[in-house]
Amino acid sequence: MARPPVAGPIPFFIPLTPGPSVGRLGCVVQAPKVLVERQGPVLVVTINRPEVRNCVDGEAAALLEEAAEAFRRDPQLRSMVLTGAGGHFCSGADLKAIDTLASRPGADRSGPMGLTRITDVGKPTIAAISGYCLAGGLELALWCDFRIADTTARFGVTNRRWGVPLVDGGTQRLPRVVGLGNALYLILSGVLIDAQRAYQMGLVQELVPAGQALSRALEVAQRMAEYPQTSMRLDRLAAVWGFSLPLEQGLQLEAYLHRESLRDSAMREWLERYARGERPPPLEPPPTG
Repeated sequence: MARPPVAGPIPFFIPLTPGPSVGRLGCVVQAPKVLVERQGPVLVVTINRPEVRNCVDGEAAALLEEAAEAFRRDPQLRSMVLTGAGGHFCSGADLKAIDTLASRPGADRSGPMGLTRITDVGKPTIAAISGYCLAGGLELALWCDFRIADTTARFGVTNRRWGVPLVDGGTQRLPRVVGLGNALYLILSGVLIDAQRAYQMGLVQELVPAGQALSRALEVAQRMAEYPQTSMRLDRLAAVWGFSLPLEQGLQLEAYLHRESLRDSAMREWLERYARGERPPPLEPPPTG
C-alpha cells in the first residue's frame, strides 16, 4: 500500500507570478523555475521558464521533485495541478543543459525530469495543458492521473529528431493511457498532434477553449478535494495497482482495500445526508464539438 502521509505543513510557498521582479535595492530578482501555490486543499505547481517554453533543466527538476514530495507529505493537501507558465505546458528537457538533469542528486530515484519515477503520491493529480506538451513534457503530463487541455495544446515525442530517448516513463505510461498502437505511432513517428487528436485517442480527458485549462483543472481539483477521501483514494489505488493484474486478482485487491472504506465515518455521514434528501449535483464535463 502507498506510504501514509506524514503530518506537517508544506515546507515552502512561492506566489504564482512568473518572470523576474525588482528587489528593494533595485536589483533584478529572478523568479524560481518552478512556482508552488496552495489554493485551499489544492497544490498548484507551475513550471516557470516561459522564455524557453518551460523546458526543464536540473534546477527545475529538483524543484518539481520537492513539490511532489511536499504534496505527498502534507495531509491538508488533497489534489495537485501541474501546469506551465506563459502559454506552454512544457517543451521537454532543456537540451542545452541536458547534463544537469541526469547528474542532479536524486535523479536516479525520482527521474531526470524531477518526479516521473515517483510512482504514486497517493492523491489525485491533474495536468492542465496549453501550448507545447512535448517529449519530456509529455512524460510529465503522463505522470498525472489525467489531463485537461485547451485548444492550443500540441503533443508529441519530438525528441525523436535528435536521438534523445524517453527515460521519464513515456514508454511505460503512454501505452497504458492510449493503447499500444497509438503509443507506438507517437513514439516512433515523432508526429506532432493537436489537442483534438489527443482528445480522440484518450490522451486528454477534457478539452476546453483556449486559456481555460488551468481554471477547469482547478475546478475539478477542488471538487475532488470536497469528496470523502478514503473511498476515493482507495478506488484510485485499486485502479492503478489492479491495472496490470489478472481480473480475479484485481477483484481481490479491490475487496481487500475497501475494507477500510466500509469502516470510514465519512461514508456513513454522507449516507445519512443522502437519506435526508441531500443531493449535491455531480460534476459535469465541458461540452465537446
